Amino acid sequence: MVSAWAVTALLLAGVVTDALTGDRGGLVLFALAAVAAGAFAAHATIVRPRLAADTEGLVARTLGGTHRLPWAQTRTRLRTTRRLGRDGVTLEIEHEDELYVFGWLDLGEDPRDVLDVLSTLRS
Repeated sequence: MVSAWAVTALLLAGVVTDALTGDRGGLVLFALAAVAAGAFAAHATIVRPRLAADTEGLVARTLGGTHRLPWAQTRTRLRTTRRLGRDGVTLEIEHEDELYVFGWLDLGEDPRDVLDVLSTLRS
């Protein structure tokens, strides 16, 4: 998250530099990249922590708000997908008609380790 804000700051420095030198093409490219990096950094800051757990259940944070997921109504599982020759593991949590998918970036840990901790808390 800190690195996303650092990249945004560097891109904004590029915007200022191109604005001072009159390079309109570079200004547009730097501005678009700064907006994209800033949006990612803001999203990462606003919805942290994405997932929390206690003895009563889970709490998932999304842009739509905070969702309380009682253990009795949730199902957790790991999903492994293969993209570009690499395996990616995600933690999927089903609650009623909703599906929450958390990857390594969302959790800050390997989803396999998080599932082990969730299994311990659930029992």
